[in-house]
Amino acid sequence: MSTLTALLIVLAILMTIVGGETGIRSFFSVLINTLLLILVAILISWGINIPLLILIFVPLKLVTIIFLGTHDYQVAKNSFYSSLIVCLAVSVIILGFEWLAQAAGLGPEAGEILVGLSQMPGLSYPLIAVAVAIFSTLGAVAESAVAMSSGLLEIKKHNPQISYEELKASGAKIGNDVLGTAMNTILFGMFGSFLSLFLWYIRLNYTLGEVLNEKMFVNEALIIMYSLIGVLLTVPLTTTFLAKNMIKVGQKDESK
Repeated sequence: MSTLTALLIVLAILMTIVGGETGIRSFFSVLINTLLLILVAILISWGINIPLLILIFVPLKLVTIIFLGTHDYQVAKNSFYSSLIVCLAVSVIILGFEWLAQAAGLGPEAGEILVGLSQMPGLSYPLIAVAVAIFSTLGAVAESAVAMSSGLLEIKKHNPQISYEELKASGAKIGNDVLGTAMNTILFGMFGSFLSLFLWYIRLNYTLGEVLNEKMFVNEALIIMYSLIGVLLTVPLTTTFLAKNMIKVGQKDESK
């Protein structure tokens, strides 16, 4: 048994013990999303149109992440709509800034073979960079949307008479905590994955200007910024969208 297989088994057991049915579904959500990412990579290597793949797989991945990872349909539905709207908005930002940055492809740190791959006919690295950035933001956006939706729904359940303004105020307080933890998670994730590259820069005496103009660093930094922007947009949008929806549902129930 390989180390990876053993860790997957441990993860599955712990998620089952801690999360029960939702934990099991979340585990399968992780597996399915991993397979979807592998499928996207394979299809891109076959020369399938990248914008078409983005349009197909972004909603598919959001459905897998949100609906398999939550036990409440209302939370999942509102989180999906909010996440999809934010992803569309962030995609526009990504297209603009990827064009401005001109950082697509691989730098010399990746090695001569991989650098040559950047010039391979049939592969559009600018579009690949856009796809990577969009898919990288999905997790942070979906996580924030689910956290906001779950918190607001619990507040509404415990206080059915709460007004729209009070619900929005509660959502703002929850959003502050979500923003803090999400941003730290994203930043520490970047530092952890790029620690070896940072050591490369330090040991080879890269100047600050060289680091800021190095493709691998710029690409990763851009993805971090896109994710942060996505989270920032998700919190107020989810709060407003869910608060209005829950107040309308409550008014309909009272009228009956």
